[in-house]
Amino acid sequence: MLRAEENEILTRVGPGTLMGELLRRYWTPACLTAEIPEPGGAPARVRLLGEKLVAFRATTGRIGLVQENCPHRGASLYYGRNEDAALRCVYHGWAYDTEGRCVDMPSEPAPFCEKVRMRAYPVHESGGIVWAYLGPRETMTPFRDFGTDELEPENWSATKQVTDCNWVQAMEGNIDTAHISHLHQWDGIDDIPDDGSDKPGYPSNAMSWKFWRHDRAPRLELDDTWYGYRYAGIRTTPNGNTHVRITAYVVPYTTMVASIPWNQRQGLFIPMDDERTARYSFATKVPENVQGYGGANLFAAAPFSTPISRGRRAGVIKREYTAGNDYQIDREVQRTATFSGVADFVSQDFMVTESMGPIYDRTQEQLGSTDKAITRMRHLLISAAKGLAAGKEPPAVGTGLDFRSIFGAEKILEPGEDWRVLATLEDPTFAEAFDASRRHQHA
Repeated sequence: MLRAEENEILTRVGPGTLMGELLRRYWTPACLTAEIPEPGGAPARVRLLGEKLVAFRATTGRIGLVQENCPHRGASLYYGRNEDAALRCVYHGWAYDTEGRCVDMPSEPAPFCEKVRMRAYPVHESGGIVWAYLGPRETMTPFRDFGTDELEPENWSATKQVTDCNWVQAMEGNIDTAHISHLHQWDGIDDIPDDGSDKPGYPSNAMSWKFWRHDRAPRLELDDTWYGYRYAGIRTTPNGNTHVRITAYVVPYTTMVASIPWNQRQGLFIPMDDERTARYSFATKVPENVQGYGGANLFAAAPFSTPISRGRRAGVIKREYTAGNDYQIDREVQRTATFSGVADFVSQDFMVTESMGPIYDRTQEQLGSTDKAITRMRHLLISAAKGLAAGKEPPAVGTGLDFRSIFGAEKILEPGEDWRVLATLEDPTFAEAFDASRRHQHA
């Protein structure tokens, strides 16, 4: 469990808080490209790290991320006119460019534009997301490119959902391999035929469901890295083999959940404020799975819906399963077919993390061995926040860091195989796919 003061450090993200100041040292998703797609289009409200902001794509195509309230009399610029390379307040016509400079004040007989400037943040558009740097300008570090800068717009796949709980609370589900053997289970797994892939190598996705159901108490091993850590959830398969699910955690809010054969699709848990979280999911450029390891998609055999299965590969996803309708839980289905009774896969996670309350009191926890990855994440964040306050540089920032080299992975190990090499260039299968993708890129 955490002490009360540690829980406060971990969960409070507003300006001036220890964690808030740490998070401001990282490039952070502010909104989706899909929310401000056209030059001169409507602005978008942005709630980020406790700040009320507005994002807009000016008529020039440049993106601005500025404070929501006009510096004149405080009217919301969300209702402003996006025109003449600026966002114009509809109250008195004062206009501001993407840098936050006042460029016109037609209501004043003697304009004093040069004296008015509002809060504005640097932005970087990549992979269908508008990223922002909210820290001091003098400490701004290079954009952390996980592979999205290489993607063309037609290959962007980025979505966002809002969840009503604290960001760490929401993120903990993505680095908790034990819960997939319970929360996401369904009785039809028992009827999935054995396709012969319960052997060293890459099993089918369908068989993975069977492994998770067969061994519900995984053993966890962690490997600390320069960016955070990777950890393996180790299970014994029905045939007695060793199955590993390897998930990466990148400080402060990035997760890459295990997948066959490897995965760099990211789940990001961005604090809107202390009690609401924007959950982003986006794709990056990864080595192709040319051998077709895993076969059909993980959800091809499952009875659950997902945003992708519903055809949503981009944009803000409206919540259909909420606390207000009890996540549409079906008690008969829960009794006879699925462990949760909730039809939507991600909403199963929302149900449990939101039901803990907006900010869970972690002094009440009774943690077990399968919580090892969660406790390590908390330690890294609290230590980094305290370290920054003491003058230390935050982890995983700076130049020369290859964020494109970080992957999750899933496999049945060969005898003597070390899970730590999977989805690295020391892994022959991955290295072959990496080289093939690079040759294809430069062809």
